[in-house]
Amino acid sequence: MISIPVSASTDYNVLIERGLISRVGEETAKLTKPAKAVIVSGPNTYPLYGEAVKASLESAGFEVLHFIHQGGEAAKSLETYGELLNFLCDSHISRSDILVALGGGVTGDLTGFVAATYLRGISFVQVPTTLLAAVDSSVGGKTAINLNSGKNQAGCFYQPIAVFCDPDTLKTLPDADYRCGCAEIVKYGVLAGGELFDTVSSGGIKQSEEAVIASCVKIKSDIVNEDEFDRGTRMLLNLGHSIGHAVEKCSGYAVHHGDAVAVGMAMIARAAADKGFCSTDCRDKILDTLRKYGLPTETSFKAEELFEASKADKKISGGKMHLIVPEKIGSCRIESIDIDALRDWL
Repeated sequence: MISIPVSASTDYNVLIERGLISRVGEETAKLTKPAKAVIVSGPNTYPLYGEAVKASLESAGFEVLHFIHQGGEAAKSLETYGELLNFLCDSHISRSDILVALGGGVTGDLTGFVAATYLRGISFVQVPTTLLAAVDSSVGGKTAINLNSGKNQAGCFYQPIAVFCDPDTLKTLPDADYRCGCAEIVKYGVLAGGELFDTVSSGGIKQSEEAVIASCVKIKSDIVNEDEFDRGTRMLLNLGHSIGHAVEKCSGYAVHHGDAVAVGMAMIARAAADKGFCSTDCRDKILDTLRKYGLPTETSFKAEELFEASKADKKISGGKMHLIVPEKIGSCRIESIDIDALRDWL
């Protein structure tokens, strides 16, 4: 088993091992006294893994309930947030109980925000079943739901007490969802360079799943340890995300997060090369790597549409947007620009 520590406001471990899904209860019981456990999952994930996690928790002494949201980005809404809070109230969940986020980034974000705010905070664990959640969203404590104005506009930093990652769950992942996870891995490769980028740029993600997941988690863990609340170094993890979130919003969230991030990375790489921040070789390496995984590098949305969508970005402060700009593979910079200057970058 691979165990990667995360040191933040709550210290915890990310455990990575095939077959771990059947031992979620056993591992959770090592961290908290068995009481009630509520599995929060989506309509596609629960039929695949819900009963196995439930049986594991019950065998460890937990009384298990489950809440299944509607799935997709629509689940990160005020409506679903309220439904889950009321479900916990109606089920008499107390601060000694625990939530289990079983699924991808949507499930983890929703569950984490509910855990942070229900009774002013109860424990939760992350059990990521998508590649994107495994390498990125399940780690670091960012929780959120969407508002009409944009993505992740209501949320907080709230760490899980553990992350249990079973790479075997990726076998049931649709190709489109696996591709979305690859976009986040490309992001980590561009940020870190070295052996990770070599593996990623050669098309070797699936052949080295566990090692790649561990590398991405370790990179994120190191950054979170240094900057838990996203005021400095952690901003680097937003590579491709500012423009990516605008693409998502313009599409009415029909474009998947990973695909949108890929477009965002491609656009910022082209703009960085045009403005002399990076070489055309760096730009081409990023574009070629994205295309290797079938990820999009262009969007049909016009610059003005993306600009308007970007104006509600939560990362804007003092009238400035903080773009993450590649300088070379393995090195990116935080470039703070006036929001009006974003038009030129787009």
